[in-house]
Amino acid sequence: MSEKLMKDFVAAARENIREISPEELHAAIQKGEDWTLVDVREPYEYERAHVPDSLLIPRGLLEGAADPNTPHRIEALYSAREKPVAIICATGGRAALSVLRLQEMGFTNVVNVAGGMKSWEGEDLPVESGAYTGQLP
Repeated sequence: MSEKLMKDFVAAARENIREISPEELHAAIQKGEDWTLVDVREPYEYERAHVPDSLLIPRGLLEGAADPNTPHRIEALYSAREKPVAIICATGGRAALSVLRLQEMGFTNVVNVAGGMKSWEGEDLPVESGAYTGQLP
């Protein structure tokens, strides 16, 4: 068996998920579309810069937050199985893995924000800084 690297897992995930550009997502939000935006980075990354109104659910806690049957559940996520959900990380790798996992958990309209925060900021879209004040898993 050959050894796999993270890039292999991310490439395989990208074959089975949908992506949205930062510009498309921002435009949809500006039009009033009801998106749930989940940031799967670590708290220190989120604190430096994040998309306004995004939920912080670090990648390692995602499955518990998405499962309504665990004490780590986050209602804003697990109740969004049928609505548009966008996942963002630093550059798109962790988000791609997260999208694949949420699809496996029954989420029907979940997408990866292509290029992550690096692309979001590169397009000069709105960002905030500061610690997360919402519920954590």
